[in-house]
Amino acid sequence: MNNILRHGQRLGCWLPAVQQHIHTTAVHRTFWEREKKSGYKTKLPEPSKKQLILDGLKDLKEEIKLWRKEVKEQFESDPILVFRPGETDVVFDFKAPDVLDKWTVTTDADHGEGKSTATLELSAAGAGLFHGEVNSDHTKDGIIKRTGYANIRTKRVRKSFKRETTYDWTQYNMLIMKVRGDGRSYLINLHTEGYFDLMWNDIYHYVLYTRGGPHWQIAKIPFSKFFLSSKGRVQDRQGPISLNRVTHFGFSVAAKKGMDGPFGLEIEYVGLQYDPSHREEFAYEMYQTPKYIVAT
Repeated sequence: MNNILRHGQRLGCWLPAVQQHIHTTAVHRTFWEREKKSGYKTKLPEPSKKQLILDGLKDLKEEIKLWRKEVKEQFESDPILVFRPGETDVVFDFKAPDVLDKWTVTTDADHGEGKSTATLELSAAGAGLFHGEVNSDHTKDGIIKRTGYANIRTKRVRKSFKRETTYDWTQYNMLIMKVRGDGRSYLINLHTEGYFDLMWNDIYHYVLYTRGGPHWQIAKIPFSKFFLSSKGRVQDRQGPISLNRVTHFGFSVAAKKGMDGPFGLEIEYVGLQYDPSHREEFAYEMYQTPKYIVAT
């Protein structure tokens, strides 16, 4: 050490002694972590390692088939450059095999907040039947004030090997569906879930009014009529849907005062259409608000 100090003095500088330390401080995670359930926790039994391996091998075969199909479509398919006015392209067809596996049903009872029930199954007519009972009675825990809802939505669209992707509906401007309802109003939900947690709950809504009775109805709704909300709150900063960012599609029904009871919505198909006579870009006023302040 004395030799080092003397050498440093000759060079006109100070050379401190070198010391080594072992850091034992706990790691502090200052960045956000993925938690898209917004606090809802569902405890499920963990499968065994053997079962995980068997399920993985089973999924691997299906993922390879899907990857081959994607590659084949990439080489064989040409981009659609010409719009086909008046022609409906079906996206969700309830007459297709294993269609129910692509949807998820949730109610307030799933989170211990209420007593509503719901089921999605095939009807006698071969269509999808979303039915059950909505109940506005909620858990008396001093926190929950309102409840009574049921919801269905598609599972996240994915490419092969579980890669998340989105629907690309940019060439269309109309949502078309053939439904048969019970006279209730249902909420149509277009999820545009983003990567960052601020955009996990971005959903565009519009109301589906059903007539009731035995007759089917064709609902034709422009995408320009959908409005943005987050966590159930309509946002001040509105804008048209980015149709290349749609991640889920679904329907919701809620209990209102005096409207508790059974519900039923029959869906034959949901499709898309391009209407050249519709030129509206967005149906609502877009207020100027401070940057990053979006909630009402």
